[in-house]
Amino acid sequence: MKPSILLLTLLIGLAANPAGAADIIKPFSSMASLDDGWSALDFPNIDRHTDYALITEDETQVIQADTDNSASGRIARISIEPGEKLLMRWRWKVSTVYDKGDARQKSGDDYPARIYVAFGFQPEKAGFFERAKRKAVEILYGNELPGNAINYIWANRLPLGAMVPNPYTEKTRMIAVTSGSEKVGQWVTVERDLVSDYRTAFGEPPPRIIGIGIMSDSDNTGEAATAWYGDIELIRVSEAEGEAEDES
Repeated sequence: MKPSILLLTLLIGLAANPAGAADIIKPFSSMASLDDGWSALDFPNIDRHTDYALITEDETQVIQADTDNSASGRIARISIEPGEKLLMRWRWKVSTVYDKGDARQKSGDDYPARIYVAFGFQPEKAGFFERAKRKAVEILYGNELPGNAINYIWANRLPLGAMVPNPYTEKTRMIAVTSGSEKVGQWVTVERDLVSDYRTAFGEPPPRIIGIGIMSDSDNTGEAATAWYGDIELIRVSEAEGEAEDES
């Protein structure tokens, strides 16, 4: 089972790569190897890891993830100010959804595909004990630790568009951007406004984005699935462009 605080796993994964953060996400379609711009995110006390590989489908390189009662991910360290509007667009495909999957329960906190966004920690908004705990972990791992996070998931029971707290921590929100088995086996394109989603989730403008990751996990449900991830794009939209889109 994953650690009781899901966000801690993001902290460990981010801290594992001390190299300078990038201001763009390395596209899967142009990666020279699995570690080109991305690094492994492994969980403490979990021996079975999801298998990630670069494959070519329809002449385009994508990442294939095979999970079987396992959990691990891949993470890209970045440093991006969201601004007024920042879109994230990607496409994905899964072989199945989990019979036991349920975003509202710890026992069902598994997804054949998910993309998560980690935001910078804001110490001025945290209490003394939280700041102290984070400082201890930073000393141990030697890197900046994230604050809140959003997980975009391919859900089973959660209705399309629903947003719920992660069952392990209030600091992470789960958003069902694809749901159910209707589109299993098909490529699905998703586009989200990260600024709008963060405001809805946490009631304030988002701080800097410091990490984006992918994960296919099944250690809580004990099930199995294969997922495919296409390129993840961040698209900057100016305030004027956003207003023009709203009027059209």
